[in-house]
Amino acid sequence: MTTCFDQTHPLLTVPFDDDTDFTVLANYCHQLAEAQAESLDPALRMALCGRLCAVFALLKPQLNEPIPPSQQDRFTVDTLPTHVPRFEPDSDTLGEYCAALTQVLLCRSVTSQQEEQLRWLLADLMAFMTEEINAPRWVRTADGVKFIDEVRG
Repeated sequence: MTTCFDQTHPLLTVPFDDDTDFTVLANYCHQLAEAQAESLDPALRMALCGRLCAVFALLKPQLNEPIPPSQQDRFTVDTLPTHVPRFEPDSDTLGEYCAALTQVLLCRSVTSQQEEQLRWLLADLMAFMTEEINAPRWVRTADGVKFIDEVRG
């Protein structure tokens, strides 16, 4: 088995800074969260989580910022999207997530099985957040550009 010290994981070398586009940061967070959930190497998981923490620290302040006018066109579509981002784990997975979170809050310690559930919860939440961040916001109509929620109403 290769550890992160034997070979650098490609996600650990992707450059980012304060000027990195918020959608790029979100996509990178999703990739890091997925990679840490899938990794069997504890050292690599820690490195990926550390990187995820650093990238998310740059993304988080941008989450409630308005989309800059220069980027609004890429979030504008000609027809209403048929897919709306949703976080919908199955009932067994949701139950495992809840049990693992309850254990963390109660004891501040987790079993390896609960840690795995929390890693996947993080990956699922990052996937949902990334999809939400990258989702269209506006639609072109005969009456001009409108918020999608306004048209779906």
